[in-house]
Amino acid sequence: MAIKSQTKYIFVTGGVLSGLGKGITAASIGTILKARGFSVNIQKCDPYLNTDAGTMNPAEHGEVFVTKDGAETDLDLGHYERFLDEEVGRLSSLMNGRIYANVLADERAGKYLGKTVQIIPHITGEIVKRIIEASQGFDFHIVEIGGTVGDIESLAFLEAIRQLRNRVGRENTLYVHVVYLPYLEASHEIKTKPAQNAVRDLREAGIRPDVIVARAEHPVSHNILQKLSSFCDVDLAGIVPMQTVKTVYEVPLLLEEAGIGNYITKRLGLKTRRAKLADWNRLVNLIKHPDHRSLKIGVVAKYMENEDTYLSVFEAIKSAGWANRIRPEICWINAEKIEADPGLLKGYDGLVVPGGFGSRGVEGKILAGRYAMDHNIPYLGLCLGMQTAVIALARKAGLEGANSTEVDPHTPHPVIDIMADQKDVTEKGGTMRLGNYPCVITKNTHSSKAYNVKQIQERHRHRYEFNNSYRDQLTAAGLIIAGQSPDKHLVEIVEIADHPYFVASQFHPEFKSRPSRPHPLFDGFLKAAAGEAHSKETTHEPVKRSIVEL
Repeated sequence: MAIKSQTKYIFVTGGVLSGLGKGITAASIGTILKARGFSVNIQKCDPYLNTDAGTMNPAEHGEVFVTKDGAETDLDLGHYERFLDEEVGRLSSLMNGRIYANVLADERAGKYLGKTVQIIPHITGEIVKRIIEASQGFDFHIVEIGGTVGDIESLAFLEAIRQLRNRVGRENTLYVHVVYLPYLEASHEIKTKPAQNAVRDLREAGIRPDVIVARAEHPVSHNILQKLSSFCDVDLAGIVPMQTVKTVYEVPLLLEEAGIGNYITKRLGLKTRRAKLADWNRLVNLIKHPDHRSLKIGVVAKYMENEDTYLSVFEAIKSAGWANRIRPEICWINAEKIEADPGLLKGYDGLVVPGGFGSRGVEGKILAGRYAMDHNIPYLGLCLGMQTAVIALARKAGLEGANSTEVDPHTPHPVIDIMADQKDVTEKGGTMRLGNYPCVITKNTHSSKAYNVKQIQERHRHRYEFNNSYRDQLTAAGLIIAGQSPDKHLVEIVEIADHPYFVASQFHPEFKSRPSRPHPLFDGFLKAAAGEAHSKETTHEPVKRSIVEL
């Protein structure tokens, strides 16, 4: 494959331990380069042997992010889109399982002409090919390598990016290594040895880092930076201390303040450009110094084990808050506990019911929809949250036992049912309705007021749909079809008549929200919650604040 010689490659790796924020680092580097007027693409190389993230447990790995073209990906792609304000596609997600599947398929097809198939050159060659394919047409292509240096699964990716430097030239590649500096409370000092060892491990793989991002929980002295520079053989100007911050959106500003933007462009032989980050500065200032009114927003959740299971939902709520000078206090409400104690729903200014799969907690989500209907509480349902809202209204209208066939295959009133083209699907991965689909908005609805356009494109990830055979009964009971496919066959948005704001979508609007440009449905929801603002006592579990940390 031909390589555009002007494309510059930046590879981001991690050492010491996982969860350091490689994705945030990669996205932040992209942000300061884009602020200089460069075109930037970004890609995640994940060492898991899954083909994609579609079948991965959100309680263990966090949310599954869906791209416009229907790829089910790691949540880091959500960071990429929010920071760069660009829609990425399936080429930006590369999992080990896909690499091996392609190489083995080629072997079965005889494409290797009888040669022995090996990690080098075949697996590494496929990785290089996919990286170059994703980079075409951009000034910069940033590649995040998942996992931690030293993981067996990551070795082929490290070898591939080492080879890629030889292929495109040192002047077109730059390596960024994210490490951790632990703090010993007993001696009150930061230790650099784990970071030194992580750099040594990377160098043993044939890669010498050009930039080190040193994560820490305490301030990092200049002496520590000099020590890292000396022992790791990295220019002092290329070492960035990155203390945990209040908001991840501050990271691009810290990188810019450290001079990394100019260091990267100079290192790659480009003319220095001034970064235009005024809007980003205003956003961070707004986040760090809020003078907003506070609202209690309940998120009716079924995946409580991992803070990142609803990451895009939380970010969408917060961005709508920043835009409206509202400080949403996001609170977990355990959907399973609602079944035993509906009183858990009391006292919130608004309720959000996000997506999910399976029967666990569904009755609690249905009760949440009914509660919002009966008490005029602003409600925003997302995917499963739309389906449970429809079930709640159906039961309220007298359709006893109404349900989804996903939960109860023998329900007498399957108001939510599997589509005909999904009935014979046996494989779980990549077989749902995924990615962008068009939706025509109904006039004179909350949705039409929010979007202010006739037709939209939104991202989907589901298998079950609104059952059209119940349209007449449910619309007579107060359901409004606020959005549907252009052929009117698929219901995309529902609302409840005579309600301050009861809107639920079959799609996932949270994936298109941006920190400085909230999604219209979340924006309308928080406006309605601010207008209703019930001041009641609540019984809730506040969401842990570390979701906004690096």
